[in-house]
Amino acid sequence: MATNSLAALRRLRQAREPEERCELCGNPIEARHRHLFEPSTRALVCACRACTLLFDDGSEGRRYVAVPPDLTYLPSFQLDDVLWDELMIPVNLAFFVVSSTAGRPLALYPSPAGATESQLGLEAWERMVEANPVLTGLETDVQALLVNRVGAARDHFIVPIDECFHLVGLVRLHWRGLSGSTEVWAEIATFFADLRTRARVRKDA
Repeated sequence: MATNSLAALRRLRQAREPEERCELCGNPIEARHRHLFEPSTRALVCACRACTLLFDDGSEGRRYVAVPPDLTYLPSFQLDDVLWDELMIPVNLAFFVVSSTAGRPLALYPSPAGATESQLGLEAWERMVEANPVLTGLETDVQALLVNRVGAARDHFIVPIDECFHLVGLVRLHWRGLSGSTEVWAEIATFFADLRTRARVRKDA
C-alpha cells in the first residue's frame, strides 16, 4: 500500500498535464475526478465518469470498486481514551477499513514508510461499532473511519479511501527525522481543516 499511496498522491497533487486521462479507456478527464479501487492490489485508478458508472452499482466480484465521493464528519462519535488504547494503535492518527481480501477490518496509520498496518484489537473494534452504529454502513474496501487524535484533536470522519491515500502520501513526502517536521504537522493540520470544510455533518454516530 505504501507505493500505491505515494503514487496516488503524486497523481492528486502534481501539476496537471493539459489533458489528464482515464486509466481505463484513455479519454480526457477533469482535474477533479472519481477513482476506482482494486482490492487485490490496494491500488487507485483515475477514471472518467463513464468508466466510474460501470463499477458504481456495488456488484460483487468485479476487479474494481468505485470509490464514493461522500465525506462525513462525526462530532458525536464515541471513542474515549480507554477504548482507543484497547484498539492498539501506536500513534494518534489512523484509519479503519473493512477489507474484502483480508476478510476483516484493518487498522492502518500513516508513517514515513507508507500505510502501516497495526494489529487491531477485534473485541475493541466490535465495542466501537456497538457504540457507533454508523460504522455498520461502511462500504467494504472503499470507505474508512479516519481518526485524528493528534494533540488536542478528537476528530472522526467517514471518508473515501482515496482521502486516506492522500494523507499517507502527505506524511511520506514531508516527514523528516524521527519525529516528523514542522512542515509535516502543518500539512496534516491543513488536510483535516480542508476535510472539515468539505464534509457534511452527521450528529448521530
